[in-house]
Amino acid sequence: MSNEEFMLDTDDLIRRMEGAIASLRVEFASLRTGRASGAMLEPVMVDAYGQMTPINQLGTVNVPEPRMVTINVWDKGMINKVEKAIRESGLGINPQTNGPIIMLPIPELNEERRRELTKVAGSYAEHAKVAIRNLRRDGMDQIKKAKTKNSLSEDDQKFWEDEVQELTDKHIKLIDQTLETKQAEIMQV
Repeated sequence: MSNEEFMLDTDDLIRRMEGAIASLRVEFASLRTGRASGAMLEPVMVDAYGQMTPINQLGTVNVPEPRMVTINVWDKGMINKVEKAIRESGLGINPQTNGPIIMLPIPELNEERRRELTKVAGSYAEHAKVAIRNLRRDGMDQIKKAKTKNSLSEDDQKFWEDEVQELTDKHIKLIDQTLETKQAEIMQV
């Protein structure tokens, strides 16, 4: 019997599970709902100065009204590249240039596009759940290794497995709630 008491690093597990949820929230923010949001441009990268650069590093992103996003591009030579990146991003937005300002009018979403976006949101949530389940498996593997090294009693093994399962359930439920909120937001006309 080993003198070392087995301690599962639950803080690390929690941190990694919350990381998966934070990543999901970023993906959700990029999904276009009927409302304008600066976050919808976060995944769009512009080929600027020989490297891929986020739009918010090339200009000021504003939301002056509910259906309009504007980008005040700092370097006038980049305006066409920013415009091209938005057009090719798959956001379905047609940029309009007015001097140094690129205006992005956000069109109304039709029913079909809304349903499509709820499915995309669902797949993002599913990927996050898979990440959580993989972390659960990592935790369970650590517990099994400790058990085979004989440094863990049956009761302790059960305790840690319940602990990992509880964390998993809590985070999966949080993903479901986040998804529900996002889908309601997308379907809202």
